[in-house]
Amino acid sequence: MSLLTEELVHMGLDVTLFATGDSQSRSRLVAVCPRPYSEDHSVDPKVAECLHISELFERAAEFDLIHNHYDFLPLTYSALVDTPVLTTIHGFSSPAIIPVYKKYNARSHYVAISEADKSAELDYIATIHHGIDITQFPFLEAEGEYLLFFGRIHPDKGVQEAIQVAQRVGIKLLIAGIIQDQDYFATQVEPHIDGTTVEYLGSVGPDQRADVLGQALALLHLISFDEPFGLSMVESMACGTPVIAFARGSIPEIIRDGETGYIVEDVEHAVRAVATVQLINRSACREDVEQRFSHTRMARDYVDVYEKILNLGAGNDR
Repeated sequence: MSLLTEELVHMGLDVTLFATGDSQSRSRLVAVCPRPYSEDHSVDPKVAECLHISELFERAAEFDLIHNHYDFLPLTYSALVDTPVLTTIHGFSSPAIIPVYKKYNARSHYVAISEADKSAELDYIATIHHGIDITQFPFLEAEGEYLLFFGRIHPDKGVQEAIQVAQRVGIKLLIAGIIQDQDYFATQVEPHIDGTTVEYLGSVGPDQRADVLGQALALLHLISFDEPFGLSMVESMACGTPVIAFARGSIPEIIRDGETGYIVEDVEHAVRAVATVQLINRSACREDVEQRFSHTRMARDYVDVYEKILNLGAGNDR
């Protein structure tokens, strides 16, 4: 959201950001909550959410358009205002929330973050892939000597599968990410960590991220769920590191099979992919991200959608 907001300001748009008070932005900042409620346990999350959403919609007449990134709750206010509302759907936490989106489908506007994440029950004005600030991910020409897992330590994310691949091919695996499932880590991951064949780096911040990604031979993204979008893959390719991933969710939209990585069916195919991953042109990985996944492209796509909505007329109806 920061990348989008700052780029919109850079493009000359008049942007008001409704976020926490500690947010840093060149836009006009409006905050009812000084800090994120996840960091301030004196704040009741539901109270903060209600105050946050109502603050915006009580001022709706001040804006030409409201761009909602706050899931389905703000939609329940949208019929009470004349200002058009655009919602970027960042994945569905559960099928149970789709009835809310269906209720406002005819008078609101939805953007999907991937074709794979679209619901057949909803209409969409566009699909806009996420973008990254490529300057934060320097390109490294030389291929690395280790395999990398980069993400949450959780069964869905395929850490154990990455360990299997690394053990089969005899190449060291580095694991970077927060532990989200402690039992899974203790039983399926930690027993393999010896510092030689498998090493756990912990959570890697922005100061180390580019080096860890760029110095890898390949990123292993062997997920077991339909991921709406995978930023770690884009960040990896921006550094020149190809990705080996299972064909789940948005993966086929992000990886160009045989050009910026390999889309594989199972661990056995992933093992074979590692054997030929050096054939992937690292410069091609970088160039593909520059063309398709920059934050400037993302912002331009959103401005096109804003203009399309505003050209439909003053009302919210399609």
